[in-house]
Amino acid sequence: MMNMDVKEAIKKRRAYRSLLPVKITDDLIIDLAECAQITASCFNNQPWRYIFVYDKNVLLKIHEALSVGNEWAKKASMIIVVLGKKEDDCIIRDRFYYHFDIGMATGALILRATELGLVAHPIAGYSPKKTREIFGIPENVDVITLVIIGKHSDKIDPILSEKQIEAEKERPKRKQFDEFVYINRYIKNEVKNG
Repeated sequence: MMNMDVKEAIKKRRAYRSLLPVKITDDLIIDLAECAQITASCFNNQPWRYIFVYDKNVLLKIHEALSVGNEWAKKASMIIVVLGKKEDDCIIRDRFYYHFDIGMATGALILRATELGLVAHPIAGYSPKKTREIFGIPENVDVITLVIIGKHSDKIDPILSEKQIEAEKERPKRKQFDEFVYINRYIKNEVKNG
């Protein structure tokens, strides 16, 4: 097991697509789930639900839900289906908190996976409808994302597109602070990185 502080885990986390297999154990699943379990949520409602999929036959079924361009995810050792429904968390007038709270819990899970030396890559390229069918997920439960778990390979997977290969080699460009940071009011600031 690797030891790193939170900021190091944040910096080390990458959406890699070139994957090697990793052994999935009950202890690993419990470790990742515990990090989600102890995350903050509105009134401690804990709206997150996860399906940890690592059985090879079930993984083959979920591969059918992947979008074109996400064939690389078929090399995952585990896929985590992230679920939730708005009624399981705070609804304050027109504000629904479940996506925020589930996002925080999933972020904690992803950072723990990173700390353990794994790739934990959330994707949007999948069919929620097909995923719902595969697992018998009721219509009132949102399929929010899939998190692809594996070990990073230094050898670039030939299945990747040119754009994906570039993102594999170098972290995609991040917005500058002055594009998303505001100080004391919502106007353009001159806050610079560094």
